[in-house]
Amino acid sequence: MEEILYATLTNFSTWILLVIIAISLYVLGKGADILVDEAVNLSIRWGVPKLVVGATIVSLGTTLPEATVSVLAAIKGNPDLALGNAIGSIIANTALIIGLAAIIGRLPADKKSVKRQGNIQILSAAIFTIMALPFFSKSETGIITQKMGIGLVILLIIYIIGSIQYARNSNHENSNNTSEEEQSAILTIFKLAIGIVLVILSSKVLIPTVEITAIRVGVPQSVIAATLVAFGTSLPELVTAITAVRQGHGELAVGNIIGADILNILFVIGSGAAVTKEGLVVPANFYILEIPVMLIVLVSFNIFARNKDGIISKLEGLFLVGIYILYLVMNYILL
Repeated sequence: MEEILYATLTNFSTWILLVIIAISLYVLGKGADILVDEAVNLSIRWGVPKLVVGATIVSLGTTLPEATVSVLAAIKGNPDLALGNAIGSIIANTALIIGLAAIIGRLPADKKSVKRQGNIQILSAAIFTIMALPFFSKSETGIITQKMGIGLVILLIIYIIGSIQYARNSNHENSNNTSEEEQSAILTIFKLAIGIVLVILSSKVLIPTVEITAIRVGVPQSVIAATLVAFGTSLPELVTAITAVRQGHGELAVGNIIGADILNILFVIGSGAAVTKEGLVVPANFYILEIPVMLIVLVSFNIFARNKDGIISKLEGLFLVGIYILYLVMNYILL
């Protein structure tokens, strides 16, 4: 599908590509507006914290690009891409996106929800790190085996069921909903799904269009690879987070990133490993850079999100963005 899209866009003139970029940006913005508005409506209607809605329904939608890329890569015989895509997205989500969101606007975090979801976030990363160690798979290099992948998918199912139960408990006092309210909630979920689809589809069109245009105007391939392609699959989370913060719903942005990080391990890596008998081989440089940076970023974020005032400050946002920039520089040094 992506190959067909790329081939089709290549046949267009630069002027038409610029028009497609403008339309894609407009649809992306509108989709993010719908997504945030309906997520907030759902949070109010069900009496569930915005952070929980962001960490479950919204993050499931915005993580679909990473999951699609990873599963297809594994099926096509390139399983390593699944691992790099997932870990890279976690670092980009937590360092770049949360950092930028904190710098741009006010980024509050519901401390009770952050504690619960954040503990799951850290636990998921710890489980992956242990699985990635060579001695765990009894091999010379670390391998996330097919059995481990299936285990992560099982943990994903438990996480989703637990999140649904938590949402029900949060909404216990509002359990006597009328049929009209239930129908209205279904309509809200439908609109939210439309928002997710618009964000993902416009992102899918925008990235290759910008890439082709950049090549035509002489931007080096190395620059394109380090920017557009690197955070392309994280664009839904980025736009959703910025939109949420600008509308004053920072908790939704925080929840979306926490949920996306959890799903990148349980959903993206889990499904990527589960569909291939060989599993996902962990490259040697992951132990030097990717995994340590992932753990540093996740721990730093959880410390910042559990401040006394419950707000991730602009200074803390700058720290996270700084780590991301350093991470990019180190990637080039270690090439």
